[in-house]
Amino acid sequence: MMPVKTKVFDQIDQAISELSIDNISEERKEILQPLADYIQSKTDTQQPIRINFICTHNSRRSHLSQVWAQTLAFYFNLKNVQCYSGGTEATALFPMVAETLKNSGFGIATLAQGENPIYSIKYTDNEPPVIGFSKKFDAAFNPKSEFAAVMTCSQADVGCPFIAGAEKRIPITFEDPKAFDHTPQQAEKYRERSLQIATELMYIFAQIKS
Repeated sequence: MMPVKTKVFDQIDQAISELSIDNISEERKEILQPLADYIQSKTDTQQPIRINFICTHNSRRSHLSQVWAQTLAFYFNLKNVQCYSGGTEATALFPMVAETLKNSGFGIATLAQGENPIYSIKYTDNEPPVIGFSKKFDAAFNPKSEFAAVMTCSQADVGCPFIAGAEKRIPITFEDPKAFDHTPQQAEKYRERSLQIATELMYIFAQIKS
């Protein structure tokens, strides 16, 4: 049976309702399918589902992927899903990422300032927030084994052919909105990338049968 939808914040719910998987190409669906298969196999055997989204700096695409994946897993009422993110190096979550998520309806609070700020990112009232900050993919905050490593940028995909502890290594790469930093198109391009990531992850989670 299809998963039953659960309640996220109204603005996020509206954003999700406006996503359309119709524009996802067949070629792209083939790239997305291994993650859907991994999640389905874990669901079928009632095992915890751990997904670590990995990019070079853990500053943009990996965080957008982590937050949307955690949100959509909850939205489709999938149990035992825990999403993480990391980089080949730690830098900082780029402020425009937090701003983009806030504009989509997420509750954003800054827990700590500094060179690598820590954010609380909420998508519903009564679930734990996603804790957003930059870290290496193998940091203590992230799982050590029994997880899928999803490579969200080509540099990390090429630079990390082996991820210790990962059961599955899945490349699902996205273009970097960083190319538009400090330009008049910045906000638009970050929103565009965020919604692409949300759409493709919705395609994945919507097909999981519990």
